[in-house]
Amino acid sequence: MKYLKNSLIALSCVISMSSYAQNIAAEKVIANNKLVDYLKPDVQQVLGGVNTVTDTKLAQYFRDKFSERYFYNWKNNDARFKAYESSYPDAKNGHIERALDHMGKYPAVAHWKLPYTYQNGEAVNAYAMRHLARQHKMVDVAMYYNYQNKNPAYLSYFKNQLKSLNTALEANKYETIEDGNGTYEAFRSGYRILNWLEIHNMFLGEKEYSDEDQLTTIATLLQHASNLYESNTEFVPGNHQTRGMSALAMLSILFKDFKDSDKWNERAMTILEQHLSKEINADGFQFERTVHYHISDIDTYYYVYQLAKNSNIKVGEVWENKLKSLFTTLTKIGFPDKSAPVFSDDTNEPWAEKNDISGALTLGYLLFSDPEMGYFANNHVESDMFWFLNDAQLKMLSNLEKKTPQFTSVDFPETGYYIMRQGWNKDDKMMAISNGLDPDKPDHQHGDMLGIQAMANGQVILPNYQVRYSLKDYEFFKNSMVKNVALVDNELQGKEYGGNQGGSGFGKFKTLPHPKTIAWKTNKDLDLFIGSHDGFENIGVNYSRQVIYLKDDFWIVKDNFTADKPHTYKQVWQGHYSKELAPKLLRSSFNDGSGSDIYQLTATDSVLTSGARGKEWAVVSKNNNSAYSFITAIVPFKKFEDRIDEEISNPKIKGWEVNSSKWTSEGAQVNSLSKENISVFFSVKKLRLNGIQISFSEEGDVFIKLDKNKLTIQSLSKNELQMTFTTKKTTKKALLKPGESVEYDFK
Repeated sequence: MKYLKNSLIALSCVISMSSYAQNIAAEKVIANNKLVDYLKPDVQQVLGGVNTVTDTKLAQYFRDKFSERYFYNWKNNDARFKAYESSYPDAKNGHIERALDHMGKYPAVAHWKLPYTYQNGEAVNAYAMRHLARQHKMVDVAMYYNYQNKNPAYLSYFKNQLKSLNTALEANKYETIEDGNGTYEAFRSGYRILNWLEIHNMFLGEKEYSDEDQLTTIATLLQHASNLYESNTEFVPGNHQTRGMSALAMLSILFKDFKDSDKWNERAMTILEQHLSKEINADGFQFERTVHYHISDIDTYYYVYQLAKNSNIKVGEVWENKLKSLFTTLTKIGFPDKSAPVFSDDTNEPWAEKNDISGALTLGYLLFSDPEMGYFANNHVESDMFWFLNDAQLKMLSNLEKKTPQFTSVDFPETGYYIMRQGWNKDDKMMAISNGLDPDKPDHQHGDMLGIQAMANGQVILPNYQVRYSLKDYEFFKNSMVKNVALVDNELQGKEYGGNQGGSGFGKFKTLPHPKTIAWKTNKDLDLFIGSHDGFENIGVNYSRQVIYLKDDFWIVKDNFTADKPHTYKQVWQGHYSKELAPKLLRSSFNDGSGSDIYQLTATDSVLTSGARGKEWAVVSKNNNSAYSFITAIVPFKKFEDRIDEEISNPKIKGWEVNSSKWTSEGAQVNSLSKENISVFFSVKKLRLNGIQISFSEEGDVFIKLDKNKLTIQSLSKNELQMTFTTKKTTKKALLKPGESVEYDFK
């Protein structure tokens, strides 16, 4: 298992880290007048000695240090807020709505343990409890304070809610880890720290935020740090611990004046580096295989990296290289319109068919000045990130350097994503194939093994959909009926779904198919992916999928099923597809006249359409067969004249002849596509042309290109093919592995 790598090193780190005792208590908040006792001796001396330090003196000291160490100088708060108002005028309504929602639901002196009710008498559920613990809408309250001409009532609301948590801590009346919604659990505590630091910095210049108030916030944050330190003694996979350790590292930098800060920093940075090493795959993708969590990790590491730079603290090479790889990965999965596909538990915009990656890559550009990241970047950052940039970075946004990416088709072999790309023009084609499963934490994985997504002509022609944990049909949208996959009978890929302990809505499958990638090859003529999974072996069916991109025309998807007894085999296609000549031809068209055809080269039996949440899908079926292969062309068209002509009995597909090749073929049921000097054959045993004969040990799928005196033969089959090439002058044999090619020159 990958999390056991370097286990001896990790164990020694844990033993080392566990040997340190803390000074600051994890379950009690230090009184303001005792904070000076926990400062490092040299800091105490700078302040004139323990006995001479007043609250006023200590608060001023930390105001000065915050102006140097935080993301930006709080002394410019008023000017920065005016710049924010000007740059993000549409953000105001959202801040106000969320602030009023939070204050309307919870009193300033909040309850921190279930069960209890909102101020309107309705019950607070687990999902809401977790969001209260994160305190993310408290940032909106702070913004509302500014929008309302600094009405002190809203500043007081923050102070009192923070104190209410300290009261709950002292009375032991808060959600614990055992409850499933732990208030001090690493993820929720880490989020709360991040938000409270932002608010603390925003209020530092306000007279209503007294020296006593400021020191109370600092003491509270120190208790949080101590709690995170004690409850995270060793590596635990997943984004929950990374969020907590990010917050602990931030506190260790911002409050490095305290005796325990070095221990906090060592533990946080050690564990975060373990996460970077183990959870950012070698191919650069975050191990949970979603864009949402990938970007969340970027933010998590960014906060620490930026604060370390502000304080001239050097981070290791692993940090810099892994962090940069997270940004580079986003460029590699980009759609031609600079958005990205939806992968598994992407949750920002339920039912959306794309992900916005521009904000993350704007951040990447500001960190690394990479013009290929700049290609995706905006001349502004996301509104919430505005408060985590310094003035120099904000100035960079007015002069972005952009460079069109130089790569086309790419793969992520460890994560299991494969990208077939025509190019970067807005109308170019792109397809994403998913065939991966994290072996240790597949919690966010959907039932989409060997699923595909595609864009062409600026439209998502084969979509996947974002989800939301709290929606009642989350389980349905996490499984296979809303994916572009193949199925058997009534089997779905995700099995034994279960919700989480806290009842927030999130759930996962106990059983998912195990993927196998058989081949991935790219060349100037085609991209080829071949994969399989074991998701139907429980009912005795073996399955594999081949995806072939005939550059720059269209894709072929071949789904192969074999079994000892008959089954119903299915393809599920997402999108608003009409039954044009069903089941032979399905069509989707868009408001600009472009569209996509799904054309079956083999005979199928039926097609049924269904939908939910404004989404539709078509299910093409072949009934009562023990062995069968769908051979399906996915054919985007830019305009009406480029469509597959449904009025012709045997139409051409983008200039490709169907079952009309100059080669003579033999096989039980051969299908072919031919264009100029290129042909693609499916289930062929023997080929002949002008004295050339090609024979295969078994029926297989091949690409043939005859260019003057050079013949190229590429296997498109999932099995190895023993090939014999014969002319009047020679006989040659070759073993073709899946995706491999041979060339013969002859005169």
